Amino acid sequence: MLNESLKEYNIILASGSPRRQQFFKDLGLAFNIILKPVKEEYPERLKHFEISNYLAQLKSLPFEESLKEKDILITSDTIVWHNNTALGKPRTEIEAFEMLRSMSGKAHEVITSVCFKTTSSQKTVHSITKVTFKEFTDEELWYYINNFSPMDKAGAYGIQEWIGYIGVTKLEGSYFNVMGLPIHMVYKTLNDMVSSN
Repeated sequence: MLNESLKEYNIILASGSPRRQQFFKDLGLAFNIILKPVKEEYPERLKHFEISNYLAQLKSLPFEESLKEKDILITSDTIVWHNNTALGKPRTEIEAFEMLRSMSGKAHEVITSVCFKTTSSQKTVHSITKVTFKEFTDEELWYYINNFSPMDKAGAYGIQEWIGYIGVTKLEGSYFNVMGLPIHMVYKTLNDMVSSN
């Protein structure tokens, strides 16, 4: 099992997301949480998963000097891709409303990239999930914004919350990816890393 294979390694999860932290706990993996601030900006030329790949790798940069021999650093980033535009976390409730209204009755893609860094290697994987929403009323959107926490989520929503219960009509790909981590890919990549050593 993976937790046995990883016993001699030190997993560092560089994420403040309670959802991502819970995924690692539920996998039964021992890990440390270390956060280092990064300005999440990317070149305008980047599109689609290039953006989340770039940001996941960017988040790993502050750790480069401090990584030790048996450390595996994991950083990640999630974006919502809609109308050829990356939707990040909303800055205001109005912005959250506009984001959600733009996706109402349509399909969008949720893209999460995960970067694995050691002293000698770096690997980045990404997962894409296509999510289709029903047509929302303005009243439904404001109910969600006022009663839940859209401000800390890419695209202003959490699929595991009320809006996901009432709004998701179709899902193509990993559900957990939409929550913020394609955990099946994390498990496989970690397995591959330790079995190749």
